[in-house]
Amino acid sequence: MIFVFMLVIIIAATIGLGVYYYFQPSVEEANRKIKVVLSANVISFVVVLLGGTISVFSGATFGATAAAATTTATNSSAGLGYIAAALSTGLATIGTGYAVGSVGSSALGAVSENPKILGKTMIFVGLAEGIAIYGLIISILILGKL
Repeated sequence: MIFVFMLVIIIAATIGLGVYYYFQPSVEEANRKIKVVLSANVISFVVVLLGGTISVFSGATFGATAAAATTTATNSSAGLGYIAAALSTGLATIGTGYAVGSVGSSALGAVSENPKILGKTMIFVGLAEGIAIYGLIISILILGKL
């Protein structure tokens, strides 16, 4: 609950400061300040979001009793395993999107100049798509150990 409250405060601060700096008379100085404020807010948002996610999935609770502490200890490894599986798939998918975007646009430009190299360019696009499959395999292996 405290993480949700912190996220609401960060979002409200971001919107409020954005509106405040939007109405400033000096455009260059306001733009510079907006970039600094937004980058600080995005970093704090990500940190609080990750902290809340880790505490929720690891089973950590505030004010847990001694009997519940053993349950929390056993659930924390499973929760962190789920986070690891999600991160391996998510980060691999983000990497795949970036790689396919770069390779695909380059391949399209190369094929438009020489249509005979279409097969070679498809190999590179397929190699870039393999990154997502590797992340999925790793997350399946992690989930299999839980």
